[in-house]
Amino acid sequence: MQYRLSHISVFKMVGQGKISEFFIRAGVKRNLSDETLNKEETDTKKPKLTPDPIEVPTENDVLSQELSDRIEENRTRAKIKLQAKKTTALANNIGTSWFKALEPEFSKPYFLKLSEFMKNERKKYTIYPSEDAVFTWTTLCDIKQIKVVMIGQDPYHNPGQAHGLCFSVQEGVPFPPSLVNIFKELKTDLVDFEIPTNGNLTEWAKQGVLLLNACLTVRAHNANSHKDQGWEILTDAVIKWINDNLTNVVFLLWGSYAQKKASFVNKKKHHVLKCPHPSPLSSHRGFFGCKHFSQTNELLVKDGRQPINWNLNTPKLLS
Repeated sequence: MQYRLSHISVFKMVGQGKISEFFIRAGVKRNLSDETLNKEETDTKKPKLTPDPIEVPTENDVLSQELSDRIEENRTRAKIKLQAKKTTALANNIGTSWFKALEPEFSKPYFLKLSEFMKNERKKYTIYPSEDAVFTWTTLCDIKQIKVVMIGQDPYHNPGQAHGLCFSVQEGVPFPPSLVNIFKELKTDLVDFEIPTNGNLTEWAKQGVLLLNACLTVRAHNANSHKDQGWEILTDAVIKWINDNLTNVVFLLWGSYAQKKASFVNKKKHHVLKCPHPSPLSSHRGFFGCKHFSQTNELLVKDGRQPINWNLNTPKLLS
């Protein structure tokens, strides 16, 4: 008991006051200012705003989309294969985006009749282009990415020329007269254009240039031999779909045939450039000097789109 009393006395001597006073002073030392406390109270009353989370596609999202696209592609391919058995004028390798856009056409009576005609023609005659090249124009660019449309009449009818793109010929084949004149106009229109070593225009098609013949097949050495058998109805539907569903497409209509075929194109939605055909029979009446290639690129740039690289010899296109 004596030990406890002396201990308390010592404590009191050190603190120089009551125990309760010691704790009060300690409390005063630790107090924050009224201003700080008020600020903290105010802050606690404010709702805490959290930024909206940024949705970043995960690897699984990307894989899911790829899988979904692959499934859709396979489904469409299966439909194409089934339809091609019914209407043999349709090729199995048609571009899927084009098939979706044109699918109703392939079940119409005119296409059934065309399929019968083509089956008999291929049995009796040499037909250009080959069956697997008839729809080349659909395989190089999605239909929704078309920026420029050129319209020809029917395919070249000599061996090795036609391969499903109007005005274009396969590599190693001499340039037909119209293609020679197209390259001449390009040379005078664009200072950096070089006459290419071959007449294959595939690289134009890959950039969104639709090279469409009104009639898609021809009998060897017999121009216009497949005229009015049904192809023109299908290619009318192609131009109509582009006219109705796309905007700011540049239509290069060379000659009266192309101008008549695309006469319904909406000039408020699209750009239409007209001049005579590049054939030697008419090229000097206005095709030379038309400057359609530079004008096309100016229009595309004005609309915020990538211009066409017309130069087929550039390393970028050859790689």
